[in-house]
Amino acid sequence: MGTLTGLLFLIAALATHGLAQYFNKTFHNPILPGWNSDPSCTFIHEWDDTFFCTTSSFMSVPGAPIYASKDLVNWRLVSHAFTREEQLPELATNPTQLGGIWASTLRFNEGTLYLITAYLSWADDNPRGGQTISKIKIFRTTDPYNDATWSNALEIENHANMIDPDLFWDTGKAYMLQAEDYLSEIDINTGKATEAVKVWNGTGGFSPEGPHFYHKDGYYYIMQAEGGTESNHSEVIARSKSLAGPYTAFKSNPILTNRATNQYFQDVGHADLFQDASGNWWGVALAVRGGSSDIIPMNRETVLFAATWDKGEWPILEPVRGNMSGRLPPRNRDIAGNGHWVGDPDIVDFPHGSSMPQHFIYWRRRDDTLFTISPKSRPNSLQVSPSNINLTGFTGYDVAKNSLAFVARKQSATLFNYTVDLSFNPKVREEEAGISLFLNQFQHMDLGIVNLARSGAKGLLPHIRFRVEASGKPDTKVPETVILPVPKDWLPQPIRLYISAISDTQYVFGVSPANRPDEYMRITSVSGEIVTGGLSPFTGSLLGVYATNNGGEGRTAAFFSRWRYLPVAQQIDYDTYI
Repeated sequence: MGTLTGLLFLIAALATHGLAQYFNKTFHNPILPGWNSDPSCTFIHEWDDTFFCTTSSFMSVPGAPIYASKDLVNWRLVSHAFTREEQLPELATNPTQLGGIWASTLRFNEGTLYLITAYLSWADDNPRGGQTISKIKIFRTTDPYNDATWSNALEIENHANMIDPDLFWDTGKAYMLQAEDYLSEIDINTGKATEAVKVWNGTGGFSPEGPHFYHKDGYYYIMQAEGGTESNHSEVIARSKSLAGPYTAFKSNPILTNRATNQYFQDVGHADLFQDASGNWWGVALAVRGGSSDIIPMNRETVLFAATWDKGEWPILEPVRGNMSGRLPPRNRDIAGNGHWVGDPDIVDFPHGSSMPQHFIYWRRRDDTLFTISPKSRPNSLQVSPSNINLTGFTGYDVAKNSLAFVARKQSATLFNYTVDLSFNPKVREEEAGISLFLNQFQHMDLGIVNLARSGAKGLLPHIRFRVEASGKPDTKVPETVILPVPKDWLPQPIRLYISAISDTQYVFGVSPANRPDEYMRITSVSGEIVTGGLSPFTGSLLGVYATNNGGEGRTAAFFSRWRYLPVAQQIDYDTYI
């Protein structure tokens, strides 16, 4: 008993002196599950020893999510760098499915947090791609817990026409390093940049991208991804005594990869390194789960690993696995704001006076005229007015008429149950409302209530309809459309719509009366192949609600209530779930 008391006293004493973080602890990957690609993180001692991370958001709005943590395990969404259309008006009219905000870097300097990013579009207005246009944008804030404090985007001259910018200060000057290792000195207040100079040629791997600068022990380090962002993905590093080079590559590159292995986590790369309050080194990277599987609906997620970086030496990075360990800071969920904790369920009832949950996102543009929380006629519901186009309709440049009436959240668990109750009384043919498993406008699976002609009789009748849009992946076998009349005794009561993931590759869609879930009707089981790759090889699946008149004259609103997203299990290895 005396030994136990002494041990507890020692632990308490170490915690009091800020040394408790030196105890080795186990953690699980991914730390930011679901679509969270291209992570960049920074530790800010001046802001109460807090870690901040961001990930790519592409065409989703709000964009550039900002996550905060005190312990590297519990992460809260605290803001988005881009929430107002005035900050980045180009996004609303971007004609692609894969443009928008790519691969940002998050850095802190003299009391300000900066997010530098590449904004991509295509010159020929082709929704499936064309000549790439890359613009470099910087957002900044002194309060990362408040969306409103993030600045409008300042455009930085992009002489190299490259992506993946890194931001770095040296001797009072700001520098930008981009893909393929082009370096410019920049003015972060005017956007001016010097001509880009190529300072390193990499190690010869395909697609050098996502570079980051580090200055340590008299050396300047460049760490970057090579091999492409799929099965050959890796991280390499070089160093120089001078910022401008020449840079010498580490003889044991790559320093991080899972290629040519049978590990469950693959495509590991696009990494960033940072320290904690005790000087321990950590890294984040993107990775996909599933081993060699071609069906990865959640796609690129953020993983964490411990690192060792001794004085004058090269960094040593722990290989990415589902179960990891490291000298983590003490558990601490003291993070400001009311944003969503990563991994938590959704229990959303849309009460009067509430706002849309911070982790809910839109596609290309948020049109608040289409959404009303808890209207007087239907309290505790989300009213969604129909858009003129359905989820497949391409908005192009006619944004005023073609905003999508669609709001969603990321799939963030391997196995989950998602349900929403729908009250909908359509009046016009092809008025429709429902739920969607969505990757982009050309790859989604929808289960809705739609007004169609009665079989063998005059007039219209609400039908249950499941259908798939897969033109973004033309070689994929498309599941059959299912159309069934809504049972008479189900109306006019709300109908519950269901999407469940029963494995890492398979989904089930179903319906029931909201007040009699025991009458559940399974509509179909489908593969996640539809929401993998195709036009969106870098993004992941979303789950949400929509309303549309399918190009007709209908104006009937839909009312969604009792939104539930309930994680069931997270797969972290071939046979391991937590």
